[in-house]
Amino acid sequence: MPARAAPEPVTLGSAPARWVLLATVLASAMALLDATAVTVALPAIGADLDASLAGLQWSITGYTLTLAALVLLGGALGDRYGRRRVFVVGVAWFAVASLLCGLSQSTGQLVAARVLQGVGGALLTPGSLAIIQSSFRAADRPRAIGLWSAFGGIAGLLGPTVGGLLVDTVGWRWVFGVNAPLAVLALLAARHVPESRDPAASGRFDVTGAVLGALALAGLTYALIAAGGAPSAAPVVVATAVAALAGAAFVVRERQARHPMLPLSVFADRQFTGANLSTLAVYAALGGSSFFLVLQLQTVLGYDATAAGAAMLPSTLALVLLSARFGALAQRIGPRLPMTAGPLVAASGMLLLSRVHAGSSYWADVAPGSLLLGLGMSAVVAPLTATVLSAAPDALAGVASGVNNAVARAAQLLAVAALPVAVGLAGDDYARPAIFGAGYPTAMAACAALMGAGAAVAWLTIRQDVLHRRS
Repeated sequence: MPARAAPEPVTLGSAPARWVLLATVLASAMALLDATAVTVALPAIGADLDASLAGLQWSITGYTLTLAALVLLGGALGDRYGRRRVFVVGVAWFAVASLLCGLSQSTGQLVAARVLQGVGGALLTPGSLAIIQSSFRAADRPRAIGLWSAFGGIAGLLGPTVGGLLVDTVGWRWVFGVNAPLAVLALLAARHVPESRDPAASGRFDVTGAVLGALALAGLTYALIAAGGAPSAAPVVVATAVAALAGAAFVVRERQARHPMLPLSVFADRQFTGANLSTLAVYAALGGSSFFLVLQLQTVLGYDATAAGAAMLPSTLALVLLSARFGALAQRIGPRLPMTAGPLVAASGMLLLSRVHAGSSYWADVAPGSLLLGLGMSAVVAPLTATVLSAAPDALAGVASGVNNAVARAAQLLAVAALPVAVGLAGDDYARPAIFGAGYPTAMAACAALMGAGAAVAWLTIRQDVLHRRS
């Protein structure tokens, strides 16, 4: 059977480009809207389902666990069978799992549905970036990624506002129901997206690698969450040992497999490794700070869900106005400076937000930190993503996107699991203002330190010409 000719690269501003951006933005928006909206709904979920802090953590980490563990496999499936095809399956899967989340009657059912949701996310998330990378001509990719980041980021940061409004009006279950119309629109737009795949992809899938990676993440996550109650308990020790053994076996497997899920050779490129290390620090800080800030606003300051979600609107405005511009700026001057300055600005916002306490004023104490956080993230997201994709060959676009998404989700997963334990929170402490408020400043300061680490890594490892060197 003759090889199918690769589609012509699309030009930003053309009708095909608009269809590509519409499909990928809608799907990414669905996933980001859901992730951030769920955070603001946590107190309502806890009260309705009588959940503990560990239960609330698992309602977040159950999703990010399967997403982080399987996103590489999702990227490989797209490279092999067609990025648009796998993307469409992921969108439909995510929508169905969202409906199951909304129908859950217990914490266990919700966590199980969130795990299924993560599988859908693992199929659609790497496909979004891989479709952009393979569809657009090289000169337009950074700006296209900037537009994708801007509109996807809008959905992510509007998520708390929309989620809070839904919680306060029709209930937390509808937070998951809003995904259905977005999924339908994304599937309609995807009909106009060109198909692409890696012509060199062959051989069997690395299922063993996927299982070992999932075991390592699951063991570590369980150990971190369970350590809040009894750090030396047998289940914590066993889970830690499982994580360590599975992690070591995963590295050995990926070195020896003929067709590894994670080709370790991609990390030989210093730009790729540096960008992913920066991603690890930046997204750990973002995930941890979002988890703590929303609970602080509701538990300690007494905000309702709508007000807590709307508190981060300054960040939304910054992303709307600046993400695409920073993508274009990185194309002109290189990504090193934006990737260094952005996390430092975001860290300053987190330090301001760490001072939020009972009686704090929104305009004097919350809004400035929110604005700085949004400015910093708008500066770093598009250049970081463009650097990751530019450092890998086009044929490995799905793998590169998958690695970066896995790193980002694993970082958020581990931050949400570890930070409550690190600051001494457990049980129903999330509902006790005095106890939660005492741990909050330390957690936010730790997140600011992680942002600073991300900036340092970018400054030391990223070259200014990384977006131009192949062309």
